[in-house]
Amino acid sequence: MEVKNFAIWDYVVFAALFFISSGIGVFFAIKERKKATSREFLIGGRQMNFGPVALSLTASFMSAVTILGTPSEVYRFGASFIVMFIAYLFVIILTSELFLPVFYRSGITSTYEYLQLRFNKPVRYAATVTYIVQTILYTGVVVYAPALALNQVTGFDLWGSVFATGIVCTFYCTLGGLKAVVWTDAFQMVVMIVGFLTVLIKGSTHVGGFYNVLEQSANGSRLHIFDFDVDPLRRHTFWTITVGGTFTWLGIYGVNQSTIQRCISCKTEKHAKLALYFNLLGLWIILVCAVFSGLIMYSHFKDCDPWTSGIISAPDQLMPYFVMEIFDTMPGLPGLFVACAFSGTLSTVAASINALATVTFEDFVKSCFPHLSDKLSTWISKGLCPLFGVMCTSMAVAASVMGGVVQAALSIHGMCGGPMLGLFSLGILFPFVNWKGALGGLLTGITLSFWVAIGAFIYPAPASKTWPLPLSTDQCIKSNVTATGPPVLSSRPAIADTWYSISYLYYSAVGCLGCIAAGVIISLITGYQRGEDIQPLLIRPVGNLFCFWSKKYKRLCWCGVQHDSVIEQENLENGGNWKQGAESVLPNGLRRESLVHLPGYDPKDKSYNNIERNINELTELKNTT
Repeated sequence: MEVKNFAIWDYVVFAALFFISSGIGVFFAIKERKKATSREFLIGGRQMNFGPVALSLTASFMSAVTILGTPSEVYRFGASFIVMFIAYLFVIILTSELFLPVFYRSGITSTYEYLQLRFNKPVRYAATVTYIVQTILYTGVVVYAPALALNQVTGFDLWGSVFATGIVCTFYCTLGGLKAVVWTDAFQMVVMIVGFLTVLIKGSTHVGGFYNVLEQSANGSRLHIFDFDVDPLRRHTFWTITVGGTFTWLGIYGVNQSTIQRCISCKTEKHAKLALYFNLLGLWIILVCAVFSGLIMYSHFKDCDPWTSGIISAPDQLMPYFVMEIFDTMPGLPGLFVACAFSGTLSTVAASINALATVTFEDFVKSCFPHLSDKLSTWISKGLCPLFGVMCTSMAVAASVMGGVVQAALSIHGMCGGPMLGLFSLGILFPFVNWKGALGGLLTGITLSFWVAIGAFIYPAPASKTWPLPLSTDQCIKSNVTATGPPVLSSRPAIADTWYSISYLYYSAVGCLGCIAAGVIISLITGYQRGEDIQPLLIRPVGNLFCFWSKKYKRLCWCGVQHDSVIEQENLENGGNWKQGAESVLPNGLRRESLVHLPGYDPKDKSYNNIERNINELTELKNTT
């Protein structure tokens, strides 16, 4: 394809993004230099408000994968992807009401610390390693996507762009910690929305207005949104998107360290929940923008598809190519769009690096060396950021052979996130599951999800299940490029057309349900966990919803866990005191000094406050007595 170069104003807009993002890191490094503790660096001292955290959550997971990949998905497969808004709703409700209260009230920094409280150290370490692998793989895709866009629209060196992204993210993450990540994400979220709106406004006027976009999209079968076919082999249907999407995104939101770390950085549990619900609005806005960008792009290219005609070499290049077409005479705006794509990448990569540094320090370094000084802990935390920055950036090389960015990213989350979701669900929802069931369930879930995903990579699904909607090249300038067609499938095992052809959105469900089923069975065989040995704050008594009419049946669902109001209220009001004696009750091997940071409960506000005020009050009381 012919590469269209940036004008000077495009470079100015694009460079401004990197300059401001780096500047935020420097600002917080200077501002917070007197509070230079590992706690302040990793979780912002639990002093964050819900506003910037909500923007940060949206920016991190609505990355360049969404900005480049979702419009391409809609362009090729239709607007059915907008049904994902239902999945987002379920995900946020379940995260805020089921998983977040347990993590916030447990006073943890790493979500995997919960697994040691609930089960034991081997389960915690296995989950931490799984998360590290998942995040590095996913971040590689996120780094590669905008670098590819920049390469296609400006001719910049592809790998030079990759490494520039990694360097900038690592720089401001290392300097400013979580606060720099959150506030940079908030700024980048604004850039993303402005970039999308610019494309929507200019693109729709370019093709004759919004009504014309809908009419042409309907004529091209792009508005067939609700397909209720229950066939799990179909790539996108109502059920694969809502059910499979819920499992996939719940693994991303409900139990993901990057999400939970920012939620527990809020000063109260109420602020954390507000951050999630306001984030839901952001998810919906970005999703709608991405879907309509895809429809506008189809209206523009309906008579000459640049992909099948050979003008571009990959579907993920459609969006940047479209931007350069419509903004050909408007210097600065192509730079704004590329800045939009890179904003998603910078926010995601920085959040991933910060989360990886957190779990590594909390789950490995601090666990092995519990008596590190605060100054040394801070330097180790900061030193881990460059290490993971290099690893995440290097993984972009592998992303170049993984296909479409949306499918690649969600497949990775499904392969690893599904089993992790199942593991935490076993701990929170099934009081009788023991550590053997938890570990066996995790290994089973990972085996199943990797089996189906790797099999699908080797033996792609039949074209009848995944081939795009019709695309025309009637008005393209003829070239020597041969039009693509459905791949010729030969020597395929029978399992390739069934198990390996399942929709990629179901990978997470396979891993999660496999983990839960195996965990329950193994626990029943090896001897279930005694409920009396489990602290109530580690379990959500969801059985109360189904047995509300009978105290007898409610207690039966508790499996022996002491959810009686008096005992639990004492735990809430005593803050972290329940953990002080946990070692004598729980077989988890936690050191006492690592257990005294649970935020206190405020009965008046019916919420949890940050620990700082509680510690100060206790210290003053101790000094006076």
